[in-house]
Amino acid sequence: MKILVHGCTGRMGRTVLSMLADPGSPHTLAAGVSPECVPGTPGQYVSLDEFTGPADVVVDFSNHAATGALLDYCEARLLPVVLCTTGQTPEELARIQRAAVKIPVFRSANMSLGIAVLADLARRAARMFPDADIEIVEAHHNQKLDVPSGTALMLANAIREVRPGAQFVVGRHENGKRQKREIGIHSLRLGSEVGMHEIFITTGNETLTLRHEASSRALFAEGALAAAGWLAGKPAGLYGMPELLEEQL
Repeated sequence: MKILVHGCTGRMGRTVLSMLADPGSPHTLAAGVSPECVPGTPGQYVSLDEFTGPADVVVDFSNHAATGALLDYCEARLLPVVLCTTGQTPEELARIQRAAVKIPVFRSANMSLGIAVLADLARRAARMFPDADIEIVEAHHNQKLDVPSGTALMLANAIREVRPGAQFVVGRHENGKRQKREIGIHSLRLGSEVGMHEIFITTGNETLTLRHEASSRALFAEGALAAAGWLAGKPAGLYGMPELLEEQL
């Protein structure tokens, strides 16, 4: 399968290119696209419109601001797309919804397969212990901009699927008792931490702790390529890690 990598000059884009160059990879590179590509470099293009060759799926590790132009391109060519960016505005999210009517779109706040399993386990545990206190702790490198992380919010939203009345409390900083239905989210920013997410589910008599720790950002590239392989051939629609996991289990 031929993969078009959008955002190929960024850290994650370069990691995907490296994986596709591995002789053991089941996929090959169709092209790399980024405004920072050097014109004339074989297989690389400054803009999407420059590439008209064959491709099966687009993997996007660019920036959410490019969402509209990217989806215009994918719709015109009827290409499935894996969106690995976060921080989309309400307008960009609406644009994704419209694109999913015409093409297969895979979107996840975190491309780690391990995080997808963690979210599934957290959802199951919250259902099993409906009265338990739940707290989420996330740690990332000291240059990360968003607080809390998109992944922490993804985990909290997975829990809220079985606790519709739950309220998120980000960084508890005032006196007062913990509310019964709240989900606490706490953010740490430390050195070069790749990413750690931990969920505490406590009944008062026992505590269940679920934890995922990323050792390398390569795991996000692995997840993106797994999603690309899974998405190829799917009908138009909006997909995510829950659908991928459901089919795999």
